[in-house]
Amino acid sequence: MPILSIQSHVAYGRVGNRAAVFALERLGHEVWPVNTVTFSNHPAMESWKGGIHRATDIAEIIDEIEKRNAFPHCAAIISGYIGDVAIGRAVLDAVRRVRKVNPRMFYALDPVIGDAPSGTYVAAGVPEFFRDEALPEADIVLPNAYELALLSGQTITTVDQAAGAAAELLKRGPEMVVVKGLRHGSSISALLVSGGQAWQATSPWIDVNAHGAGDLFCALFLGHFLLRGDARSALARAVHGVHAVLEKTKTLKLDALALVDAQDELVANSVPVVALPLWAA
Repeated sequence: MPILSIQSHVAYGRVGNRAAVFALERLGHEVWPVNTVTFSNHPAMESWKGGIHRATDIAEIIDEIEKRNAFPHCAAIISGYIGDVAIGRAVLDAVRRVRKVNPRMFYALDPVIGDAPSGTYVAAGVPEFFRDEALPEADIVLPNAYELALLSGQTITTVDQAAGAAAELLKRGPEMVVVKGLRHGSSISALLVSGGQAWQATSPWIDVNAHGAGDLFCALFLGHFLLRGDARSALARAVHGVHAVLEKTKTLKLDALALVDAQDELVANSVPVVALPLWAA
């Protein structure tokens, strides 16, 4: 299924579109990547070069994709790091235009704002843009715990609190909220909250010095959901895929996600992870 992926790009590493495009294509999807920034590597490394693209450039690229008569075939749009608010509004413009010709299209919003303990690392106004403008337009929202707290205005220290905050976000428009990276003890979980139910999928925590696991998770969840139409299965498969990649990354002692080496796990027919019910209304 064709997917428009509007995210960051790095030459070295596997974050943003460098993680999402490979994963989605490995699942069999056609991907149209639009890069919001081009960096040499993740800025959290000791040095980096590159910059943010102009919103007008993003809009013009999307215009040209539309001229190829691609929009009616677009099954989903996924957006990640946007650089600034103007780029975010160009993304929402694309969402609305695709929906006009394909109302069944899914918009998956990864509201990249920051993480604990480093905090917020996006430009001024971006968190408010996600909260007030992008969130109501999204079908699927995929925040981490830090981002969920900012979007909901609630304190998130437990899995139950995360599920409750996610349920509050559903009242603003999304069909489902998927919370990634919930650390508890020696485990890490992801939650799916939708339709009065909450589901939790858990894997062992792996401490690796590589970025992009969240971007990979979002791509895997969307990719598996589009293939099967089963959000619970997509949650379990995304958790397994990320765990397998991180495990391989640690084994090989890499500083970037070992996507190529672990690619078969992204498309495994069966996975050991199960999405278990947390609560049901």
